[in-house]
Amino acid sequence: MMQVNLSNPMEIQIVGMKALKEALGPVGAVRFIQQNNPGYGDYTKERQARPDVDPDEAIAGIHEFKQKKQQGLL
Repeated sequence: MMQVNLSNPMEIQIVGMKALKEALGPVGAVRFIQQNNPGYGDYTKERQARPDVDPDEAIAGIHEFKQKKQQGLL
């Protein structure tokens, strides 16, 4: 068994994520984390407060983000 400094939260997280990935694979590890993360806030209230997003605007924003990332601006 690997020695882990239990007083170092970052080390625990790194070793734990590695163990999850090795045991479950990347997709399984993500699904496990999603199942065990309760989230926060009130999704329904927040969703109703936001205006509807035009799909064309969303796609344009994604393309713009990708271009900026490729140019090294992000």
